[in-house]
Amino acid sequence: MAQKKETSSPRIAENKKAAFDYFFEERHEAGLVLQGWEVKAARNGKARITEGYVVIRDGELFLIGCHIDPLKTASTHVNPEAARTRKLLMHKDEIRRLIGKVEQKGHTLVPLQLYWKAGKVKVEIALARGKATHDKRETIKDREGKREVERAMKERHR
Repeated sequence: MAQKKETSSPRIAENKKAAFDYFFEERHEAGLVLQGWEVKAARNGKARITEGYVVIRDGELFLIGCHIDPLKTASTHVNPEAARTRKLLMHKDEIRRLIGKVEQKGHTLVPLQLYWKAGKVKVEIALARGKATHDKRETIKDREGKREVERAMKERHR
């Protein structure tokens, strides 16, 4: 009997910086149009979406700034481009609804993570509103407070 190959994690890449810079209002899942070498590189964990963002052109969504580094064993007849613009796949009615919300002042679409779902690469995008400087300071204060509480609890249980 053939054994199924075990994958370590369905998550390929995560944008942790986005949670610091934005408030998330809605999350959506979208498909991602990739070339063959990009899928292989994603399987090896060569993808980064930290500087990525989503734009709307002609009623379609595109992911810009997502880096997928080519493998050294990439084919010689393919010219891999690490930071090319990639098309996102969603239903038209979802895209129209997002367009209406993005046109409001202060809203943008941010990629949160790349992951595998049923053998396909998906991207989770969020409708987000930018944080002001004082909100970022508050986030840092909260994070530091949680760390101090965890340290105190750890010391107490020793």
